[in-house]
Formats: sequence, C-alpha cells, structure tokens
Amino acid sequence: MRFVIMGAGRVGLRTARVLKEEGHEVVVVEKDQKSVERARKEGFDVIAGDGSTEAVLAQADLASADALGALSGDLNDNFIACLIAKHHGCRTVLRIDEDYREDIYRRYASDVDEVIYPERLGAIAAKNALMGGSIRAVADIARNLQMVELTVTEGSPMQGYTLSELELPAKAQVLAFGKQGETFGLPDADASLETDDRLVVLADFEVLDDVRQIIVGDGNTRAAAMGGA
Repeated sequence: MRFVIMGAGRVGLRTARVLKEEGHEVVVVEKDQKSVERARKEGFDVIAGDGSTEAVLAQADLASADALGALSGDLNDNFIACLIAKHHGCRTVLRIDEDYREDIYRRYASDVDEVIYPERLGAIAAKNALMGGSIRAVADIARNLQMVELTVTEGSPMQGYTLSELELPAKAQVLAFGKQGETFGLPDADASLETDDRLVVLADFEVLDDVRQIIVGDGNTRAAAMGGA
C-alpha cells in the first residue's frame, strides 16, 4: 500500500517507520528543514513544503495514495490536509492535540475518516504500569469508554463461578475470555473462572472500578459481586 504522512515530527516519523518496516511505500511531507533532512537520512521520500497547501500535496500524487495521515503538531494544518486528500479519494487520519477537541472534530469533520489523539496511547502505557499485572488497559475507545484486560486472582469473589453467573454493571460487557495459558476466544457461558484466567471487558469509566473489584477482587465479599444473591 502507499501512504502519505504529513508531518515528520515524533508521531509522524514513528508512524512512517512502522509502515516502511512492514513493506509499504511511504511519502513524507514536511516543512521544517531539519525534520526534512532527518527523514531523508532515514531513507524516506520527502516532499519539502507546507502540507496544508494543495500545490505541495499534489507533489505526493494523492490520487495513487491509499491514505493520508495528517500527523503534524498543527491541528489546523492537519485538518486542511485531510480535506484536500479527501477530495482526491484518500482515506484520511487526523491527529488532534487536545483531548477535548475530539468530540468537536468527530461531530463536524465528516470528511475525515479517523480522528486520533496520540498522547492517549502514551497514557495507556503509563496506566498499565501503575495498575500492575491484574488489570491492563488495551485501548481507550473514547474519553468515557475503555477496553481492559483483567486477570482473575486468588482473591477474586468470582472464583469457581461460570461466566453466565458473572453479573457486571449495565455499562460493562465481556468481549473475550481466555483460560490460563490459552489464547483468547469468544466468551463461553459455561466456562468457570479460575486464578489467572483473563477477560477482556469494555466498560464505561464510571463503572471500571466496580468491574475490577468483581473480577480481580478488592476485599469485597462474593455475595456483593453477585448482587447480594
């Protein structure tokens, strides 16, 4: 596949490297001369110029590109580049620099295929380190919705119960289940929960702690996890 990456900063260049390592063709568009030279030293085909202008993006041959990633640190430039690329039939990915802007751009930037907030990915890694081994963030789907992997501990109130008996809050759902040492699969209602079994759960932030207490255990009683039954 052929990709155009606008912005050779931290996010853009890392993305370009990954795509290149996977065998894809990558063209980088960058206006900062130092960044241009750095990208060229790494062997990238670089177009020096302002990627928010149609004349510069035209040099990247957008008609033959599968997608454009507008990944510079300038939100306005990114948005304009996406609009230009969409006109040429490219899939577009828009980088935003502030979490609060995501809802606005998802609502009004109808011509943009995907909106990303790279800083969130770094936050996930930090969060995993802080939470330890029994709960691991997989992805932030939105500001209020997260996918997490939880590991059943010896102190879990659900030890010995089946998935069909697992009662999570209304804003949480089990997506996948894996026995100790096995790969994840679709949840089996008859599977029993034992130490080191893993579940992938999609949950609203406001109930995430309740989910953790039910599956991982946090000093709560078994009856509390079962809704008092």
